[in-house]
Amino acid sequence: MTTTLIPILSAIAAAIVVLMLTPATMALARRVGAVDQPSARRIHEHPVPRLGGLAIVLGFLLPAVWFLPGDPAVRGLIAGGVLVAALGMADDILGMQPAVKLVGQVACAAVPVAAGLTIDHLTLPFVGAFDLGAAQYPLTILWFVAIVNIINFTDGMDGLAAGVVGIGSTTFAIIAASLGRADAAILAAALAGACLAFLRFNFNPARTFMGDGGSMFLGFMLAGIAISGVMKSAAAVAIVLPLVVLAIPILDTSFVILKRIKHGNPVYSADKSHFHHRFLAIGWSQRRTVLAIYAWTGLMSALALAMRFVPYTDGSGNWNPGWAALLAVIAAAGLAGAVYLVYVLEILKWRSEPVVQIVRRRRASGDEVATTKR
Repeated sequence: MTTTLIPILSAIAAAIVVLMLTPATMALARRVGAVDQPSARRIHEHPVPRLGGLAIVLGFLLPAVWFLPGDPAVRGLIAGGVLVAALGMADDILGMQPAVKLVGQVACAAVPVAAGLTIDHLTLPFVGAFDLGAAQYPLTILWFVAIVNIINFTDGMDGLAAGVVGIGSTTFAIIAASLGRADAAILAAALAGACLAFLRFNFNPARTFMGDGGSMFLGFMLAGIAISGVMKSAAAVAIVLPLVVLAIPILDTSFVILKRIKHGNPVYSADKSHFHHRFLAIGWSQRRTVLAIYAWTGLMSALALAMRFVPYTDGSGNWNPGWAALLAVIAAAGLAGAVYLVYVLEILKWRSEPVVQIVRRRRASGDEVATTKR
């Protein structure tokens, strides 16, 4: 019951709280001035409140605190998540220098690490498990900070981050439950319920943004759930599964950072190089873009689930040809989806046209308006 019914109840409870509280967070954002204003760099035409992440945090906390036992590592993860959400909301309201925010993220990541939530070993295919020793502490902090910023960078289009994290956390919940890791399954299910309910207000045309408080919280919790629910397993795919589930935001962020470095721009500078911006640049609507990335993320999640559940090897490590072929077909489908979208984006040939110009032209012709906060 712990690994099946309670995660489902957690998801439902989180969704109900988010649906009830999001309108209140919209009013609060307007009162405190946490409103994303239209500008030359932004595409949306009307002011949009950006404290929706507060509803996500509160929706997640209700089942997380209610159902979970007093495990120090779990308490540390939740405490760190609340702190990083507060850090992001402070940035949403007051503004914050990137270096200051980075230091704050490291400090928040140190909370669950100090409580015992670390990547203490790695299990690699064909190599086996090996302990990380003292390296586990900086490596875990780096993992937290990396995923926090990857999800933060992903939050650049209506419904994108909430949908991608909703798909990813649902996948983590299933994997964690199958491994008997009830705490991680409950946390992941609560996160999924909160994200999917938030889409009621955040899908295009968005009435509210989650802001940095929401996106940083989602990234922080995903990072912790991946550690406690998957990476601590002795399975050979333990280190691979989180990377597969998060492959799309990781690939997107890596591409953008490398491009900024290549052109000598600060890593934290805003630009229009993300996958979703490129879709807009070739004329896709925002909804079509978001749904395509959902499908891409879903394919990678299906591959992760197949790697967990398809018996492609026996207990002795020998391959089962039939099941291995099925896994290869699923992997090929994921790769085909990636190749198709890369082809559509024409990454190698793409010539940057300011997204704002594209949107203005489409507005003039009466087409659907895309709205983004980045």
